[in-house]
Amino acid sequence: MSSSESSASSEPSASSVSLGSIAAPPKPSREERARRRLALVGGSLGNLVEWYDWFVYASFAVYFADDFFPGSDSTAKLMNTAGIFAVGFLMRPVGGWVLGRAADRHGRKSALTLTVTMMSAAAVLIAVAPTYGQAGYLGAAVLLVARLLQGLSIGGEYAASATYLTEASAPDRRGLGSSFQYVSMTVGQLLGLGILIVMQHTLTAKELHAWGWRVPFLLGAVFALVVFWLRRRLPETDAFTKETAGRAEGARGTLRGLWEHRRQAVLVMALTLGGTVAYYTYTTYLTKYLIGSAGLPKNTATLVSFTALAVFAAVQPLAGLLSDRIGRRPLLITFAIGCTVGTYPLMSALGSASSYWSALGLSVVALLIVTGYTSINAAVKAELFPTRIRALGVALPYALANALFGGTAEYVALWFKNAGHESGFFWYVSACALVSLVTYLFMPDTRDAELDPAGTPEAGAVAQAVR
Repeated sequence: MSSSESSASSEPSASSVSLGSIAAPPKPSREERARRRLALVGGSLGNLVEWYDWFVYASFAVYFADDFFPGSDSTAKLMNTAGIFAVGFLMRPVGGWVLGRAADRHGRKSALTLTVTMMSAAAVLIAVAPTYGQAGYLGAAVLLVARLLQGLSIGGEYAASATYLTEASAPDRRGLGSSFQYVSMTVGQLLGLGILIVMQHTLTAKELHAWGWRVPFLLGAVFALVVFWLRRRLPETDAFTKETAGRAEGARGTLRGLWEHRRQAVLVMALTLGGTVAYYTYTTYLTKYLIGSAGLPKNTATLVSFTALAVFAAVQPLAGLLSDRIGRRPLLITFAIGCTVGTYPLMSALGSASSYWSALGLSVVALLIVTGYTSINAAVKAELFPTRIRALGVALPYALANALFGGTAEYVALWFKNAGHESGFFWYVSACALVSLVTYLFMPDTRDAELDPAGTPEAGAVAQAVR
């Protein structure tokens, strides 16, 4: 399956990215449709396991924070584990550069295989890390190394997955195809939360704190082995295959090439800022917020997150398909307006939620707003760059934005809470969304961008609009 859809369609010019209307592609054959489905499933399942391993750390942090840090202040311990979670994001720009370069030079498939291998190794490290009582701060050090390795892997996974899914989709279905990136990310998180719910009902709290939290990390390593086998069998995209036939390896995936598209790189950072902060606020931080601020029991808060995320995953393809019909910008602008004006009232109401249903309703509303960004951001970023620099162009600026804002969101939230000014975080999220709103208002719509396998240096109509 590869981006046969892009090659199957008529691509009238050699411009790297062009906003002219895409000619209706000929009806794909049954074999071609089967290849596209295989690529979509294979890319999504691998992404699912990657993000399962990434998010399970946040989901189980309330159970293992005591094992790695001494003291009696539970908020301080959570801040320490959140700090290590944030440190993992510091490696994402490195992973984005190294693995994005590898994806542009050696193929999307090879990069995807490498990322899942690294994630599996990190999961094993966390599963066997010694506690503070067993080895002092050595356990925290092992935790830190594992998170750095996960950050390196995820830094490349996002771009390789976004590029693969976008290139492997039909030209008029790229929004739909790329939406499965957040479907798989969310299902990965749901898998982690589901395991947590099962364990909460089968193990005692003491057992969960003592050893139960290690189980999901061991499972993650096993899942990764299955995905490694699957990804080894994925076809390469047509866009990359044609690119390698017409350009030497040394001309692909270079920082010099990225510099030629520096405005698009800055655009990626700006359009990511508000989306990544909002996403991590209403996913990884939500459970802790419902427990620590709303006072809901751990079991109830976990179930709220699980149900809300299930709804969130289900609507991603619908929003992606909508963007294929009306464009990307309307969805992005709707998200940014909703997040800018809605974060304070939503978070305030969530902090006062006293039941499962009230917390669930508010959480679903928040995640529906975030869907305007998550469902299509992978396609938007990939559509800004030519093939020769696409993976690196998506990876590095996105990873930088996540390191600065996404990975620190939970820590910033806990810092405001610890300082006694929890509502300050709500304004912080709104301010980040406002920056992205301004970006969305002035950026071009990339729906009709042509993913040109020739990858010529000219940036076409999109780049001209950016300039």
